[in-house]
Amino acid sequence: MFRIFLLTILLLLGAVAQATPVKGTFNSIDGGTLSVEAWRGNPVLVVNTASQCAFTGQYAALQTVYDRYKDRGLVVLAVPSDDFNQELASADEIKDFCALNYDLDLPMADITSVRGSKAHPFYRAVQSETGFVPSWNFNKVLIGPDGTVVKTYRSNTRPDSAKLIQQIEAMLR
Repeated sequence: MFRIFLLTILLLLGAVAQATPVKGTFNSIDGGTLSVEAWRGNPVLVVNTASQCAFTGQYAALQTVYDRYKDRGLVVLAVPSDDFNQELASADEIKDFCALNYDLDLPMADITSVRGSKAHPFYRAVQSETGFVPSWNFNKVLIGPDGTVVKTYRSNTRPDSAKLIQQIEAMLR
């Protein structure tokens, strides 16, 4: 009995120890790059977004969460993607849309593929580590200060939902 218990503990510890930090550098919608590794030490919420989707209103909640917690270390990264055919045609159109409708000032990547053979290396790493692949727009990946995936969420979990906020607050400085 004790051996089974000890073996179970060792297996669990091994699974925890095997979690590896996800990495990725995104092209910024403003030019330059955005590096997930540069934000190590902070929680990071990465969200694949689209401007013409039923969930597009979540941009407002993303900005609210970012405004509320950025001074305590939270980074929110919007990753516009046309993988579901609901994004505007160019980065300039997306920037204008987000500025006009949501007054966004959170970090935003250029248009990026998040699934399939052309998926960005960040999303491939998340899939390899967790099995998670965005199934629609506004899927969320919460990265801990150590760079590992804490939790993933589908579109119907709002950025300001109690369960997501609780996990974010637990990691803030």
